[in-house]
Amino acid sequence: MRGLTRLLLLLLGTCLALWLITGFWPLGTGSRVALSMMVVIVCGAVAYFQWRRDSRNKLAHAHIAGAHLPPEDFQGAVVLVCGDSAPLFSNNQPFRETRQGWYLPVAMPEQLPLLAQHLASERPALVAQISVLLAVVPEMHQDPDDFIQKLRAWHRAIVQCKGWLAGIPPVWISTWLSPLVTSDTAAERWFTVTPGLSGVQVREAGAGVMPLAEWSRELNAGNGLERLSGMLWMESLLSWSNSQVLGVIGQRQGDLPALTPCAWGSCFTPVTGSADNLWQTHIAGLTTLKPATATIQECLPLPDVLLPYLPCRHGVSRLMQSWQLAGLLFGLFLLFALLASYINNQRLIQSVGDHLAVYNRLTGTPPAPKLQSQQQLRADDRLLDGWLRGGAPMRLSLGLYQGMRLIAPLQSAINSWSPPPPPPPVIKKIIQGPKTFRLDALSLFDTGKYVLKSGSTKVLINALVGIKAKPGWLIVVAGHTDDTGDDKFNQVLSQKRAESVRDWMRDTGDVPESCFAVQGFGESRPLKSNDTEEGRAANRRVEISLVPQADACKATATPDSSND
Repeated sequence: MRGLTRLLLLLLGTCLALWLITGFWPLGTGSRVALSMMVVIVCGAVAYFQWRRDSRNKLAHAHIAGAHLPPEDFQGAVVLVCGDSAPLFSNNQPFRETRQGWYLPVAMPEQLPLLAQHLASERPALVAQISVLLAVVPEMHQDPDDFIQKLRAWHRAIVQCKGWLAGIPPVWISTWLSPLVTSDTAAERWFTVTPGLSGVQVREAGAGVMPLAEWSRELNAGNGLERLSGMLWMESLLSWSNSQVLGVIGQRQGDLPALTPCAWGSCFTPVTGSADNLWQTHIAGLTTLKPATATIQECLPLPDVLLPYLPCRHGVSRLMQSWQLAGLLFGLFLLFALLASYINNQRLIQSVGDHLAVYNRLTGTPPAPKLQSQQQLRADDRLLDGWLRGGAPMRLSLGLYQGMRLIAPLQSAINSWSPPPPPPPVIKKIIQGPKTFRLDALSLFDTGKYVLKSGSTKVLINALVGIKAKPGWLIVVAGHTDDTGDDKFNQVLSQKRAESVRDWMRDTGDVPESCFAVQGFGESRPLKSNDTEEGRAANRRVEISLVPQADACKATATPDSSND
């Protein structure tokens, strides 16, 4: 389940990173694609190595996976019992639970960091409740050098737990000794050194807490010898603990910091010891007497009296850790998104400012550059107006959008100048060429004749209407024949026919004779070949041309019939 949570958080981080790259950061398309691929590859590699590490951790924790861990909502202290932990748990008991604590035995120093890691992984809410109890039973050890080496190994193991328990866990020491005088009626008694109270305190069930000096003065016939022996044992134990225990773990060893116990306690209860143990050697060195060893193996009492004096810390559950990590991811995303939005808005302000600076620097002479710059300002204004109506894009938003304050300067600059009006169009006088009316000669005259037929009036009227529409123009009437007959006859015939048409128009249309010019070309200007009947019919014609000529009707036109 924890692996799935990590995978979901990694997926969430990947999605937020891709969203940040594609939606906010001012990058080109190629840079976005490359960076997105890099993020996907890195996240995939992290997921793979995380899976590998989880697999290795499962193998490493296989021998402690069956440890009886306290429940997630356990409210008491979680104590990892190190050192001489075996006498505290009978028959390989996996744990001991009391009203105030949950005790877990640790047999070897190498197992302590693994158990701490396992607890942090499976019960993250209990990390703040974890402490380390260094159990010391002097009567179980014979070699002082071996005892010191074991203490140093536990010292190193405790320091290694800081990576999993949010720092070095609280350490406290408890010592068990066989009493000098055993009383069957004596209640469980603890000698403690705790913060907030000076000196050694004596704690007995039902009697409360009493300083050691005051406790030693309350002598009576029933317990006088017991208390005197307890005072002697306590003084000897304090000197031994300061030199053999605190002198080892309380000093810095290379890169290992010194450990300062937060509490210390000792209980005088029958303990099964070995021959020539450390305690016998210590007492013999002081008194030349060697205390006897007990032969009764009992489960030693737990130091619950010291649990209230452990430092109070607050733990975080696994669900809360996941929510905190998700909140951290969203916080980082929001931070970088705000930074990207700020950069994008600054770029927008700089771009519009550059366009305004170029526009204001141009004088408008010539107008083309300033008109082009004005068109750029209009494009910026349309873009900002569109964002004002439809909302700014995501990369510029998040409360940092600066486009609205740019609209007024843009519109003011656009309205401050207008291009000069275009020059009036050049009206060119169109000089029209002659306009020609072509009349069929046979529709006007009989063959070889130049007197108008009676049915030619309609054709001449149509031509006269076109001539009257152009008053003041020179009217050139030219006659043409086919190649049938004599050339001289055809020349004279064409001239006479042109004059007949001129006379009719002059008399009928009331057009001055000075407006006419008469020409006869005979057969010299055929339109088509005279080899066919259709060609000869086309060549027999009278052409009336209107020529624009100033004061044409004021001069008497007497052109030579032999000239064009």
